[in-house]
Amino acid sequence: MAPSRELAQNRDEIAEIDRALLELLRRRFDVAARIGHVKAEEGLPIVVRDVEDRILSKARERAEDCQVSESVMAEVFQAIIRGSVERQYRIGIERRAGQGGRVLLLGGAGGMGSWFRHFLELIGHSVQIVDPALRNLPAAADQYSSLEAVPDLARYDAVIVAVPLRQTPGVLEAVIERRPRGPIIEVASIKDHLRPALERAKALNVTVRCLHPMFGPGKSHYEPLTFVVASQDEPEIEREALESLLRHPYSRFLAVPFSHHDRLMGWLLGLAHLNGMLFGAALTRSGLDPRELAACASTTFSRQAATALSVLSEDPDLYLDIQHLNPHRAAVYEATREALDHLIEMVDGQEREDFRETMRAAREAVQSDD
Repeated sequence: MAPSRELAQNRDEIAEIDRALLELLRRRFDVAARIGHVKAEEGLPIVVRDVEDRILSKARERAEDCQVSESVMAEVFQAIIRGSVERQYRIGIERRAGQGGRVLLLGGAGGMGSWFRHFLELIGHSVQIVDPALRNLPAAADQYSSLEAVPDLARYDAVIVAVPLRQTPGVLEAVIERRPRGPIIEVASIKDHLRPALERAKALNVTVRCLHPMFGPGKSHYEPLTFVVASQDEPEIEREALESLLRHPYSRFLAVPFSHHDRLMGWLLGLAHLNGMLFGAALTRSGLDPRELAACASTTFSRQAATALSVLSEDPDLYLDIQHLNPHRAAVYEATREALDHLIEMVDGQEREDFRETMRAAREAVQSDD
């Protein structure tokens, strides 16, 4: 059935308004770019929460004028703010173009390897990759299917190892034996199983930097990027060396002692992943239809389900290795069991004061001062 004339006219009017909105958005992002130039020159932060809060507050105030909810209006302007932030990040990154060196990237066809390849090229480096996945592809000047096929590691300013977690020790040792001129940078999310390779590197006087990007391969290059440096000897020197090579206008490098890294990740990764897996595994025992759960879901359930799904959609082998290879996992598991047992006791016994105190203490443990 063809739409009525009145409906067609209204749709045409909306199309005209959309064109005007797109032009206004282009102008807004152009202004954001000019602001980005100023911030880059003056070393100012891109994200200014007070400014964003004022914009969102005004948007909510005007929601009733548009006959929509405050949450809808806030979401519209949050998307616009994200666009402006990305445009400003691009300005800062462009300023680095052409100032890089030559990097060899092992595992360049994988998830994090692909992320690093694009990131390195974005900040001005020339990148060549090594990955077994290239074995059956036509030869290319900047691609190798094995480390043995790379003729000379001395021509690279850095060698980055971004291979699966359980393969990292062997690949790292193979690179160390080649004694490259530049530093080797490994990006494994668990470090303890790398100790023998790192000791070998020290014996051969080969520099290895231990880096951990605190995000996955889906992370935008135009957002704040947090990297943890697992320092073996000199935290500031190691942090500054990595920051110099991987400088992004708004990245953040935090140094922690190598011996502390895996304990920290036991909670930051191990516990977070465990909670997501437990949430899904418990639901498999509920006997309830997932469609019914989704249709009747509370806000809290939906948020938990979304977080759990982000974990459950990842590579099972990687997530098993993150759990298994962490030497501190027993402490995380024991704390989880004790916390669950305590909660069960308080609920069964209706221990209100204890429950309130537990909630308060848990809130303090989760909520930072920032």
